[in-house]
Amino acid sequence: MSGHSSAQSRRPIERKGDVRERAILDTCEALLAQKGYDSTTVGDIAQGAGITRGALYFYFGSKQEVVAALVARTVEHLWERSRVAAQADEPRAAITAAMQRTVELWNAHGLVMRTAIDLSLTVPEIGALWNRTADLFIAAITAVLERAGVQPGPGPEQASAMARALCWMIERTFYHASQESREKLQEASATCEHIWLTSAGLTT
Repeated sequence: MSGHSSAQSRRPIERKGDVRERAILDTCEALLAQKGYDSTTVGDIAQGAGITRGALYFYFGSKQEVVAALVARTVEHLWERSRVAAQADEPRAAITAAMQRTVELWNAHGLVMRTAIDLSLTVPEIGALWNRTADLFIAAITAVLERAGVQPGPGPEQASAMARALCWMIERTFYHASQESREKLQEASATCEHIWLTSAGLTT
């Protein structure tokens, strides 16, 4: 009896609020694909999620906040896995794994990623989130470069500056390639991976 109850207590129970929040974010992602950001309204998102507009405002204060939460959810798993790989894997393996995970993310959620980039300059919540996310990835890239033997520091030939340039190069390259095809995205990833390996001195 006690074993049964402890097994029940270990089973994660999804709260109604979590279910609703996930429905809101899923609906938002679908509407971005159907209508685009500008044409999507809070009312559209609420209707698609099966709740009232007033109920949606219990979870999010604006359409921008919904999109920011969608972006955060999209990149969260990638970041966590990349952080672990950056700390644990041999540098060459960490680079290959990071690029493959990035391809998978953009294949699955490229529209969300492009929307985040498009809005990052004009919507403060999304801009702040995107910059924080980039800083996390820059730190992970820096760690890989340093473990590969690149000198620490902010100078042009040192790991921190190189990581920043690599991060923004990957972002822009994936942004354009994802608008074309999965094949172009894979080609872009291979090129970015080669440049990262070259920067780390790992191509010989």
